[in-house]
Amino acid sequence: MKPPLKRRVPKPRNPFVALALARKAGQHEKSARARRQAEKQALKKRLEEQ
Repeated sequence: MKPPLKRRVPKPRNPFVALALARKAGQHEKSARARRQAEKQALKKRLEEQ
């Protein structure tokens, strides 16, 4: 009779990884849409002043 197969135990998850990923998430600059809107508003303002 064969010996029973050994079950592999997964490595425990690092609890700090999720926190680190959450901290680095998010944009650090304005999106292209926000920049376009700002430029449009600035142009309108300049045209109204003239």
